[in-house]
Amino acid sequence: MTTVQTHTIDAPGAVVTYDVHPAEGGAPALLLFGSPMDASGFAALAEQFPDRTVVRYDPRGTGRSPRSTSGEVTPEQHADDVQRVIAALGGGPVDVFASSGGAINALALVARHPERVRTLVAHEPPAAALLPDRDAALAAIRDIRDTYERDGFGPAMAKFISISMVKGPVPADQAERPGPGAADFGLPTEDDGTREDPLLAQNIITCTHYEPDFDALAQAPTRIVVAVGAESEGELAYRGGLAVAEGLGTEAVVVPGNHGAYLPAEYGMGGDAAGFAVALRKILDEG
Repeated sequence: MTTVQTHTIDAPGAVVTYDVHPAEGGAPALLLFGSPMDASGFAALAEQFPDRTVVRYDPRGTGRSPRSTSGEVTPEQHADDVQRVIAALGGGPVDVFASSGGAINALALVARHPERVRTLVAHEPPAAALLPDRDAALAAIRDIRDTYERDGFGPAMAKFISISMVKGPVPADQAERPGPGAADFGLPTEDDGTREDPLLAQNIITCTHYEPDFDALAQAPTRIVVAVGAESEGELAYRGGLAVAEGLGTEAVVVPGNHGAYLPAEYGMGGDAAGFAVALRKILDEG
C-alpha cells in the first residue's frame, strides 16, 4: 500500500490523530474504527483494501489522541470527533466499518451527522441497554466500574472478560458475584493506582448504557448494516447487535469469526483479517 499519512485535528478537550492509506479510485473513503481500541487494531484489515482510501483513527483518550479532560467520554463526543475527521477528508459521505464501542459511536455519528456516512457496517455493538436483561447487564457493568475504582485494573478487567464470555442472558445476580481473580486471566494483581484506562475509566458506562436514536437513524440517508460474528452467538455484544438491528427494522448479517475477527494476529484473538475483509467487502459492494 501507499505510504500511510498521519494527521491530527484539534477538538474540544483532545487532539485526535488519524492515519490515511491513500489509493486511487472513485469509491468513497473507508473509515475503520473501534472504541476504546486505537487505530493499530485495524492495520491488518486496512491492508485488505488497497483499492480504496482507508482511514483509521485513535479515539480521544487512546493511543496517540491525548485528551485534557477526565471522566467518561460519551458516544456523542466520539461521534463529533469522527465527523471532524471526515470533514478534514473533504466532507464525505464515506463508508464506515465500526466495531464494538466504535459501532455505538458510529450510530451516534449517523444520528447526529447523517450526511457524513453513505454505508455504516456496525459490528457487534454492545448495546446492553436494549437487552431484555438490561437491568442485570447494566448492574454488572456498573460493578465492573466500581471494582476498577476500588481495586484497580486487574480485578475489574477480569470481571469484564467474564461478562463478555457469558452466553445468553446475564444472570440476575452477576453484579453480586465475586468474579474471577485477575491472575486467572494473567492480569496484574497489584493496583498501580492509575484510573485512566480507556475502557474502564472512559467508555464502559456511556457506551453500554447508550440507546440509539432510532427515529433519527430511520430518517438518515445512510444505509446501516448490523453485523454479528458467527462464533459470538449468545454473547452480550452479539445480542446487542441483534437488538440494534431489531430497532432499525432490519436483520443482522452474520460474518465470520468472533468479536475480534478482523484483528492482527499479534492480538492473540484468532483474527483472520483477510477472511473477514471478504465478508465486509461483500456488504459494502451491495450498497
